[in-house]
Amino acid sequence: MKTIVILGDGMADEPIEALGNKTPLQAAKKPYIDLLASKGKSGLLDTIPPGFKPGSEIANLSVLGYDVPKVFEGRGSLEAASMEIDIEEGEMAMRCNVICIEDGKIKNHSAGHISTEEAAELIKFLDKELNDGTVSLYPGVSYRHLLKMKGGNKNLDCTPPHDVIGTPFEQVMIKATTPEAEDTAKYLNELIIKSQQLLKDHPINLKRIAEGKDPANSIWPWSPGYRPQMQTLQELYGIKSGSVISAVDLIMGIGKYAGLKLIHVEGATGLYDTNYEGKAQAAIDALKHDDFVYLHIEASDEAGHEGDYELKTKTIEYLDSRVVKTIYEATKDWDEPVTIAVLPDHPTPCHLRTHTNKPIPFLIYRSNEAGDNVQVYDEFESAKGAYGTIVGHEFMDTLFFKK
Repeated sequence: MKTIVILGDGMADEPIEALGNKTPLQAAKKPYIDLLASKGKSGLLDTIPPGFKPGSEIANLSVLGYDVPKVFEGRGSLEAASMEIDIEEGEMAMRCNVICIEDGKIKNHSAGHISTEEAAELIKFLDKELNDGTVSLYPGVSYRHLLKMKGGNKNLDCTPPHDVIGTPFEQVMIKATTPEAEDTAKYLNELIIKSQQLLKDHPINLKRIAEGKDPANSIWPWSPGYRPQMQTLQELYGIKSGSVISAVDLIMGIGKYAGLKLIHVEGATGLYDTNYEGKAQAAIDALKHDDFVYLHIEASDEAGHEGDYELKTKTIEYLDSRVVKTIYEATKDWDEPVTIAVLPDHPTPCHLRTHTNKPIPFLIYRSNEAGDNVQVYDEFESAKGAYGTIVGHEFMDTLFFKK
């Protein structure tokens, strides 16, 4: 059996008046995803355990079958694995966005989707200026970077910047949740202020402002943790060989700890203009020799964070016509049975511009098995499917017949 999970990050949503009170999934023309729904079985999946915020790190760990409360150690440590950066004993890692602050408020979480090249220059500059032997900064992709701190205490209340667009930044700075973490919180908040002073007049930002673009005028560290202890998917589900394909360090880092091979696709951006065809072909090629492929497409989530329902609808149509169609047509006549699952990790409603923890719709199509009565894929029809509502690891249990 060959198995592929096609994950459209943040694809689920809520009804939007401008779309005739339909969700983007309902409004999108997606004949191939609906075909898989009609040939397969559907349900809803609760990916966010109680007490956790609905971040992509939590949701994707759940989708892959992990016990989140046991294994989760922050987003930064997962991304570090993809970036080939070791998190050693006594070190703490954090995701570190470069963001845009305007009139004292967080304007956006991405510094206007700054280019990787511009952001790398800024992060290297900040590392040179701020690295005092305690903290190090490492450039990643676009606005997503890594902060590593020696002796840091992870007991911190950190706010993801995409959750608080329009909020005065001083209201959502880092807070200690235990007395032992007070020094860490104070140090990191001072680092944020210092970064603002250093970035204000940097040539990269002056050029961006002159071009009418948002400056990257602050860092924003969040999601702290130490090195995670995770079993591989081979240990959990007997998957002998597998691959992960994504433009996002977080997903690649999870994949690395899960024992999957990392496949990098040229032109994969994490945005609506990503190389859909390249990712689809890479998945097909991987499936020829691997048992399992985890194909992650970020575009819908970014459109949700922008509040752009038309773009979000288009990203779903791109996923259908440029990824799902290609993979289905390439594998439908293989001698070996093929399983294709389609789902998001969490909703990113356009009107909220952030994640929610509502259960998400999923479908599982097996080339050698009959389906249920569901004919289309969306937040409401999938709920009527044979799988009902399942939780966390039950998705992988179902996918690999452990349930």
